[in-house]
Amino acid sequence: MNLIAKNLKYLIFFILFQATAQTKIPEVEALLSKMTLDEKIGQLNLLTPGGGIATGSVVSENVEAKIKAGQVGGLFGVSGPDKVRKAQEIALNHSRLKIPLLIGSDIIHGYKTTFPIPLGTSSSWDMELIKRMAQTAAKEATADGINWNFSPMVDISRDPRWGRIAESAGEDPFLGSAIAKAMIEGYQGNDLTNSATMMACVKHLALYGAVEAGKDYNSVDMSRTKMYNQYLPVYKAAVDAGVGTAMTSFNDIDGIPASGNKWLITDLLRKQWGFKGMVVSDYTSVNEMTAHGLGNLQDVSALAINAGLDMDMVGEGFLATLKKSVEEGKVSEEQITNACRRVLTTKYQLGLLNDPYRYSDDERPKKDILTEENKLLAREAAKKSFVLLKNHQQTLPLKKSAKIALIGPLANNKNNMLGTWAPTGDPQLSIPVLDGFKNIASGAITYSKGANITDDKELATLANVFGTRVEIDPSSPETLLDEALKTAKSAEVIVAVVGEASEFSGEAASRTDISLPKSQKNLLRELAKLGKPMVIVLMSGRPMTLEEENELPASILQVWHSGIEAGNAVAEVIYGDYNPSGKLTATWPRNVGQIPIYHSTKFTGRPAPKENNYQKFKSNYLDVDNSPLFPFGYGLSYTSFEYKNLHLHKTKIKSDESVEVSVDVSNTGEFDGEETVQLYLRDVVRTITPPKRQLKGFKKVYLKKGETRTVQITLHTDDLKFYNSELQHVAEPGDFEVFVGTDSNASLKAEFELE
Repeated sequence: MNLIAKNLKYLIFFILFQATAQTKIPEVEALLSKMTLDEKIGQLNLLTPGGGIATGSVVSENVEAKIKAGQVGGLFGVSGPDKVRKAQEIALNHSRLKIPLLIGSDIIHGYKTTFPIPLGTSSSWDMELIKRMAQTAAKEATADGINWNFSPMVDISRDPRWGRIAESAGEDPFLGSAIAKAMIEGYQGNDLTNSATMMACVKHLALYGAVEAGKDYNSVDMSRTKMYNQYLPVYKAAVDAGVGTAMTSFNDIDGIPASGNKWLITDLLRKQWGFKGMVVSDYTSVNEMTAHGLGNLQDVSALAINAGLDMDMVGEGFLATLKKSVEEGKVSEEQITNACRRVLTTKYQLGLLNDPYRYSDDERPKKDILTEENKLLAREAAKKSFVLLKNHQQTLPLKKSAKIALIGPLANNKNNMLGTWAPTGDPQLSIPVLDGFKNIASGAITYSKGANITDDKELATLANVFGTRVEIDPSSPETLLDEALKTAKSAEVIVAVVGEASEFSGEAASRTDISLPKSQKNLLRELAKLGKPMVIVLMSGRPMTLEEENELPASILQVWHSGIEAGNAVAEVIYGDYNPSGKLTATWPRNVGQIPIYHSTKFTGRPAPKENNYQKFKSNYLDVDNSPLFPFGYGLSYTSFEYKNLHLHKTKIKSDESVEVSVDVSNTGEFDGEETVQLYLRDVVRTITPPKRQLKGFKKVYLKKGETRTVQITLHTDDLKFYNSELQHVAEPGDFEVFVGTDSNASLKAEFELE
């Protein structure tokens, strides 16, 4: 099917989806007319059984009783056709109105076939690939009975201390919006009643990635112009893409926590953006408004429902207090009815009211989950996510016949391949790097651990709260180092696989020190002293501070936590079966003192000198180069690319016209490869201070060695718009500068004028 037909298909689906959401549905209204107030409140209750199912029952006795009483609208933490069927049978056979349950889960980067963490997949800049991953995740998850996915997470983050940057698409709203659209289309498809699709849930509404000091769950405080221009576009893009549900965040906005923020949920999301779907809280975030200081459980539950929240995740504040609030006049029954209508409409859109067992096919798991096709996609995604940060003396790619010393705490480690927020994946099915090398190398591969992931036992214990993934070798650091040096001395090339454990990033994993642990730093120093060609393979869930490591005579390949096929993917890239093409989607600081650091900062009245030399009374640091270690959009290749002949087909446009931008890109190196051509825009003069430059277009192209291609990117008038001080979305007449190149430091420049 050609691109126009595909887009038309999704447009038709979006129109029908919105029409369904906006129109009162007879089946839903018929149910509402029969429901008591208690039953309506029950539909607003989302529970997780938790604690295992030792008795063989799908849920604990207490949850079963609530389902039978019509006090549960959905469950999460339940999977498998048999268990989901049993849960639905409880609702259908024992509750008065026989309303089926939503079955939700966090399918963040794949289901059983685990893909790279989202920050990694965003580095592919490949929207079709990201969409295919979401489709595969939906197909696997629905085969196991899950119909509602708490994804995509679209929060913009410019602080790598925040652990949940691992789940994000990085720092840029333009790229993040494109990724949100691709993921939603992948999850939801063009027919939600297709049992291989699932309802998506955009999260976390809103601004969660901007928590103060990078500390999870912390407060957020920013101006409305910053919200509208830099942080809110990704959520709106998800709404525009037809996302079915939304989840509120933990943080406060203008002093009111998101789950009780009427401006956010009703005024912005529903009225300004036209969202008609269901809004669910994050885990116990309604109850947590008490800790924020907004009253007791009844107070905060009333605040949430009046703000427009539809479903309470786990906390049961709605279940326990809303009826009393109605009796006391603090909440209207109409408000509860409207929330219940949105929950029931979601079930209708998924086809559950027509067929509650559509996700309970016992045959699907064995044919749809962990297939060879899915694993190959995971390997492709991993390879395309890798970012070559440095290729010292063109060491890479390595010859398969080379005698390799594979060293490091992550070189032969299954537990940390999947990454954070992979609760549905099995780490023991992952391919460690050592196995990947042995699968394709012809030369000898020797292995030594060299160092622990951390020598901090307390930190390891904290990380293991989310799973036993951090093991500390009882051998002394000196013994581990000596063994590694002995192994390295007998090899031709050293490949050191280092980084952070998967649970050192992610939720509740904020860190003030984002450098490598001391033992790993020492390992790399000592290995470098041997004078052999060395490659550092870095695994992490965030940008790290690598200024010291970048000075070593070594190449650096960033591979994130890259999923079930990690080892095979790393080996194929190291040996040149695939030429790395990833580009960073978050700026890497030199040290934590530079944070927050990102490409679309503004000029001040006293801008720092371009050459980064310190000048008194300018906006610069005394003690460090003011540039980042690696800029946004950065990523090397085994080949080289040259940009020439930047051309605009118009230098003056009117408000209803667009600008065609073209540039010649040549592969001037010795390898075939992919390049992501990036276009940045600067509004030279406007009524509020403009960013230095903003990403406004990109295109990934494949070029054979010696090939030149003219790449075209269209700038539309909407790309020139911003929210002014009155929060009007406008494109102001004046001059614009266009920069095109390989990263956010692109130097080719052209200019045009909006009349």
